[in-house]
Amino acid sequence: MAQVLEFKLPDLGEGLTEAEIVRWLVAVGDVVAIDQPVVEVETAKAMVEVPCPYGGVVTARYGEEGTELPVGAPLLTVAVGASEPAPEAESAPVADGGSGETSGNVLVGYGTGAPAARRRRVRPATAVVTAPVAVAEAVPDRAGPVPVISPLVRRLARQNGLDLRALDGSGRDGLILRCDVELAIERMEQAVQAPPAPAPAATGAVTERVPLRGVRGAVADKLSRSRREIPEATCWVDADATELMAARTAANAAGGPKISLIALLARICTAALARFPELNSTVDMEAREIVRLRDVHLGFAAQTERGLVVPVVRDAQDRSAESLSAEFARLTEAGRTGTLSPGDLTGGTFTLNNYGVFGVDGSTPIINHPEAAMLGIGRIVAKPWVHEGELAIRQVVQLSLTFDHRVCDGGTAGGFLRYVADCVEQPAVLLRTL
Repeated sequence: MAQVLEFKLPDLGEGLTEAEIVRWLVAVGDVVAIDQPVVEVETAKAMVEVPCPYGGVVTARYGEEGTELPVGAPLLTVAVGASEPAPEAESAPVADGGSGETSGNVLVGYGTGAPAARRRRVRPATAVVTAPVAVAEAVPDRAGPVPVISPLVRRLARQNGLDLRALDGSGRDGLILRCDVELAIERMEQAVQAPPAPAPAATGAVTERVPLRGVRGAVADKLSRSRREIPEATCWVDADATELMAARTAANAAGGPKISLIALLARICTAALARFPELNSTVDMEAREIVRLRDVHLGFAAQTERGLVVPVVRDAQDRSAESLSAEFARLTEAGRTGTLSPGDLTGGTFTLNNYGVFGVDGSTPIINHPEAAMLGIGRIVAKPWVHEGELAIRQVVQLSLTFDHRVCDGGTAGGFLRYVADCVEQPAVLLRTL
């Protein structure tokens, strides 16, 4: 007789307490193998496929797509040792610790060993759909892949009853973008509604309420906490980046792997942090200590369809410009496709923010809590500049440093920023420190 095991949403690590079901990968009645991905979920950190540690027949699923579940809530039940779906009357769930066959691996990097301490929010019972999904309620036909990357696009279409398979995407290779979905929804509304009256809209009328969930909610929480807890200050300086740009061009012309501009700036940052380690630290107010960190795990701000994310380059101080270029490229692509893991987005000690890509010169960014500083890079633009005693047109960039005033005073912050500017203006300064 088959043993029915209940698989619960595992602890995905990094203090995450809930996840939203984006897409079921199996239906009731499907036979699953050990460690086969069964559901795609979105957390505040990333989208991940969750593998089931049991092999058998799926007898029940808990939660529709779009439902947010807390860690520890039931995901599905599996009849272990059965080749056919177990009757519903015999599907009494057994705790995860049963003797059924299991791999012991729920999610790569987190495992299913001794239960870890978890911080949980108390959520209403209605947040979890506890009724099993009947076999007759099959998931939509997914025989043809829908060209959609963003889970936000899928959610928007699902909430408005829109079939993505009926849309032609305007993105590259037919990729369906958010603007395609919004246009289709607008056309649907126009087809069923009368033309609006010519009277002006009421002042202050609400047009939309956007839930602060997922990545957007996590960003909101972190930024609010940063402003509450960190007494930040900002200093900035203009620098002549002409020589740095020329050095990059010459290096890339010599052959071999291409070096990105952000990789050069990252290399300058790690050299500056070696001279001013106060800025590679965090503050422990409970112990009333400044905790200086040995390794530089360099975060960089990246804008994606899911919102602002900050992937982290591990041990940046030990990487060459070529290695940094490759890692920045890998993490940027993963951010665009929504495949960054929780480990890719946590553990940073210092952040590099290249807001110049948005065409702006300067900014006073909010520190990525619990870090102590962030270096901002504006656009590099041709400007009049006094060079060697004469007025010339040079490539000028504005550098800004936002820092936690608890870890250092203005002299240290200014010294760090001045060293960075000197390396930008004269890359040979950096070579003398290597």
